[in-house]
Amino acid sequence: MTTRTNELGQPIGFAMPDWQPAQIPDGTPMDGRYCRVEAIAPSHCDDLYNAFLLDSEGRNWTYLPQGPFDSRDAFDHWYAAHCADTSRITHAIIDHSNGRATGIASYLRVDPAVGSIEVGYINFAPPLQRTRMATEAMYLMMARVFDELGYRRYEWKCDALNAPSRNAALRLGFVYEGQFRQATMYKNRNRDTDWLAIIDSDWPALKRAFESWLDESNFDEAGMQRAGLAALVEANR
Repeated sequence: MTTRTNELGQPIGFAMPDWQPAQIPDGTPMDGRYCRVEAIAPSHCDDLYNAFLLDSEGRNWTYLPQGPFDSRDAFDHWYAAHCADTSRITHAIIDHSNGRATGIASYLRVDPAVGSIEVGYINFAPPLQRTRMATEAMYLMMARVFDELGYRRYEWKCDALNAPSRNAALRLGFVYEGQFRQATMYKNRNRDTDWLAIIDSDWPALKRAFESWLDESNFDEAGMQRAGLAALVEANR
């Protein structure tokens, strides 16, 4: 890429004369082949509470600011406080096969003026983990951000010690950008934060990879994938 310079001979970023601010997500449902992603509501709480109980050791909550919860009252209190925070838009992930909510994921740090948005506060209960639904839910949220709302940057941040989260992001096509040391504290402990992102120029190739992976022809009679997503992402770059 040719470097632009200003009238002083200093290097500057590429021009964006036609940029228009992105739209704010409105929580309308996103329907896929295997799942539906929709704004979280009280009607999801029974399903989510029961699904999260299947994570009997509470491992899924280790790197989240709250949880696990030792009672339904504690869970309901978290739900009320979580939904009252208007800085994020939380979605429930619904299994098309049975209509049950089995996980959550949020849009947060939404900055339409510069076209940046983050996906976070992700908790996939055991029935959702390592399934086509899980991957499709992440694809649907990406497609909304880039194809519908016009964002130019999609971020993923995680505790630097949370290797499963970082590896999941890499599998999904996020690019590691660096680590912010002592970025915050939670649950009375330090957090160094890893930053990863997808930008709009990455998206067309990633979209092709996701669509190839999610296609029924990519799975054999036993439901095993024929081509892995990471390989398809790499092949489409």
